[in-house]
Amino acid sequence: MVERSDRAPLLDWEEVPSAEKPGGAAPAVAHSKDRVASPCNSRASSGCSAPGLGWSSGPGGPTPSRSVSNADGCGAPPATSNTPPGKNEVLHPDNEEHLSDSGSGEVSLEDRMVKWEEKDQIVSVFVVTFNTRSGNMLEWCLPKDMDLEGVEFKAIASGSHRVTTDFIYFRKGCYFGLACFANMAVESTVERGARMKSVGILSPSYTLLYRYMSFLEHQVRLQLQSPGHYSPLEAFYEDKRALLPPGGDGVIIACPANAWGAAINHSMHPEMKITHPAGCMSQFIRFFGEQIMVLWKLALLRRRILIFSPPPVGVVCYRVYCCCCLANISIPGIGVAVPEFRPFFYVNVADISALENELSYVACTTEKIFEEKKDLYDAYVDNQNVKTCRDGLKPLLRLSTADREKYRKLTEQRQMLLYSQEENGDCVSSEEDLFILFFLEQNNRIFQTLSEVAGSPDPTLTQESVRAMGLDPHGDRLFLLHLLEIYGYDTLLVSEQLCCS
Repeated sequence: MVERSDRAPLLDWEEVPSAEKPGGAAPAVAHSKDRVASPCNSRASSGCSAPGLGWSSGPGGPTPSRSVSNADGCGAPPATSNTPPGKNEVLHPDNEEHLSDSGSGEVSLEDRMVKWEEKDQIVSVFVVTFNTRSGNMLEWCLPKDMDLEGVEFKAIASGSHRVTTDFIYFRKGCYFGLACFANMAVESTVERGARMKSVGILSPSYTLLYRYMSFLEHQVRLQLQSPGHYSPLEAFYEDKRALLPPGGDGVIIACPANAWGAAINHSMHPEMKITHPAGCMSQFIRFFGEQIMVLWKLALLRRRILIFSPPPVGVVCYRVYCCCCLANISIPGIGVAVPEFRPFFYVNVADISALENELSYVACTTEKIFEEKKDLYDAYVDNQNVKTCRDGLKPLLRLSTADREKYRKLTEQRQMLLYSQEENGDCVSSEEDLFILFFLEQNNRIFQTLSEVAGSPDPTLTQESVRAMGLDPHGDRLFLLHLLEIYGYDTLLVSEQLCCS
């Protein structure tokens, strides 16, 4: 028998204990019954982000949201707000509920957009196990007729036997998945002293998957301690499953065109739960250092980026997410004709055929064999080293004077923010917002200048106009030429001064 608890939504599917509870259960988050039951309250945690509904930020791109840091330093998902980014205000859940319940009966476009996104869209839940004779196996799933071929190699990444816990974001067909893995020592010769399982879900959107992280972590521990105990997962699926059309071919994976305005004004970037203390953006900056400027150029050029790292995979999935954030543009009409910068998250050898057909993506892998598949990627990232076998891209791996200046400014802004947080107790501003806004403004600056030059009587790019973009007239010349080609600025002329590098 399964009953609803009054704990957080992530832990709302618990079996009534008939025996001693297994240890190590995930801590509950303090929520009231009213908040759990009220769908409008979830706006504060979910946001309304266009990228999560499809692949990328799309035309116009999203706008700023605010993020709140918890006492332990972990960045909480940003609360949605229409307040300009310069004001330190957060729309609290209670206020949001009050606002949504008051006013006229007419539903605004923004509210329709929020409700559209927040529908639970879990299309599958599954358990994967490692069998000492057969390897990775799909142990159990709902619905029973769901095509989950290959998910057993995504939910338990290659090399996972070296870690005790992990989480993995991945793509399966037109869906995104999140799986939580755990490895427990057992006194069993059949299992060779270790039991490894993973519990995961599939959804058309990756930005809402973080909501169920704690639930999945709790369930994988339960599966290790009590194998075959599926009733909480069954209750979860019944409560959260998406209402799919016959055949499942009509699942919405892109934001409706008439809802773009609301999406743009509602949130700046996809939300993903931050599990490491400093937050994924700050760790991304510290890990890559100045090399993030190289990744920025490759992302803006919509190149295929593959990141290699041994397990754990979760932190590398966040690097995939951060790379996607480098390419945000919020000028309407810019980038609509270029390939979408798709996050694939974790990939393995079974994804090779899918990657062969992709024009633009960013993904991560634990399998070193990918390095030899040079036709699958444009840039290969191993540790902090960014490599390419494309002669036309090799000059982009060298930092220009403007790159180092931009990185210096980003570092200064981070230091000022950290000082403000320490001295003034600023809990509203976040490194996530700073990071996203920094590159969003840089990208907008480039395309705003290009548009102005293209519309002028003399559509010629000069050294002055290139500097106005924040680029180096000589060091960034090749990057600029690639940019003009990819984004369709065919009518622009390039001054001879830029050819004398």
